[in-house]
Amino acid sequence: MTPAIKQLKQKNISFKIHQYQHDANAQSFGIEAVEKLSLNAEQVFKTLVICTDTNQLAVAIVPVMFKLNLKAIAKTLKVKKVKMADANRVEVSTGYVLGGVSPLGQKKLLTTIIDNSAQHFTYVFVSGGKRGLEIELSPQDLATMCRAIFADIVV
Repeated sequence: MTPAIKQLKQKNISFKIHQYQHDANAQSFGIEAVEKLSLNAEQVFKTLVICTDTNQLAVAIVPVMFKLNLKAIAKTLKVKKVKMADANRVEVSTGYVLGGVSPLGQKKLLTTIIDNSAQHFTYVFVSGGKRGLEIELSPQDLATMCRAIFADIVV
């Protein structure tokens, strides 16, 4: 059981677990989840950790089919610039390996922004904390658990 699943159980949040056999050669972990679980790509979200110009980490949760708009998230975070965080720093901060970073159950709660498109769905899918594991839950519960806000942050 991953920290993400433990956290959801502790808070009595309704969720479902979806597992698939991860292919080590997969180019995109999110697209792999869409294909192997036969999901609507618009409902599958990836967890990206970014670093601000003030050296603070933050989390962006965006649909797997889209790219993060760095200018839009910088504006939302009220900083001048952001960049993708260093892989080692991501793993140390979140406690998860790349490709399996869940927005839930991270070692340290980071400022989190969820793309507005999540609000159009009854439920969304996010990483469960390891490659080949997805969690299905409502976007509102996701926002509550991560203390996140919604904003337009994709290109």
